[in-house]
Amino acid sequence: MQPLIQPSSAVRNNYNEIAQVCRTEQKPVFLTRNGHGDTVIMDIDTYSRRENELLEAQRLIDAQRARLDGVQGFTPEEFREGMLVAIEQGVQRSELAKQQ
Repeated sequence: MQPLIQPSSAVRNNYNEIAQVCRTEQKPVFLTRNGHGDTVIMDIDTYSRRENELLEAQRLIDAQRARLDGVQGFTPEEFREGMLVAIEQGVQRSELAKQQ
């Protein structure tokens, strides 16, 4: 992906064009000041998508770290069985509450 790079003065002079590029290209625009990277701008949808992707990645990293640290997880079969037990207990409690 080729980064979109603009001088910071472009924001003052061409905000609408830069905002449109952010929306249509769905990637950030890097602004420079005196020839050096300074700021990044992006449209809100791209920002939200990237934030969600980062949160998902962090959840996966946290789960992997927990697994490597020896935290016991569940197989899909164990999870399913646990859910069936919890549902059955909920049904039984609901029936008891109706009887009272």
